[in-house]
Amino acid sequence: MKQLFSALAVLMLLTVPAAHAKDNYISDELFTYMHSGPGTQFRIIGSVDAGTKVTVVDSNRNAGYTQVIDDRGRKGWVETKYVSKQPGLKTRVPALEEELKQLKEALSSAQGDSEAKTKGLIESLDQRNAQVKELEQHTSELNQKLIDAQTEIRELRARIDTQKDDLLMRYFAYGGMVAGGGLLFGLILPHLIPRRKKRNNGWA
Repeated sequence: MKQLFSALAVLMLLTVPAAHAKDNYISDELFTYMHSGPGTQFRIIGSVDAGTKVTVVDSNRNAGYTQVIDDRGRKGWVETKYVSKQPGLKTRVPALEEELKQLKEALSSAQGDSEAKTKGLIESLDQRNAQVKELEQHTSELNQKLIDAQTEIRELRARIDTQKDDLLMRYFAYGGMVAGGGLLFGLILPHLIPRRKKRNNGWA
């Protein structure tokens, strides 16, 4: 019979109107006592562990007590200061651990992506450096060829100028020789030609 009354009591507790039932949590203390009425003068019917999810069905502000139904179906009054809308650590820690796990996985994935991108950037930078080095070497070779060509041009110009001077000197020498030869020929020529004797025509 006693078991029948207990079953009926639990059934009545489970049929509390939804409009008045609200999910709350026992704050993170070790435990809090559940009384049969809103006050310490009422008998203790049990204790509720910290973090336990409870359903609020009524409250007595003057007494500072709230009527709740715990996770085992017991209905009683606990101090309002121990009832919180925020889930306790027992509920939050697993969720936080799962969130932390997801964050670690995301961080690891991000680090992997970052390392891959960094590796790609390093390889690209190495290629660019190799290309720059090759261009610098090619530019140095071109500059050396340009210097060699300029040196050769200067040498050729100097040789041309020297040849011009030599040619001019030769022209002067040839001209002097021709002039001297002509002068000498002009002086010798009269002596080479025989003089004609003057005829005496009887005129004295």
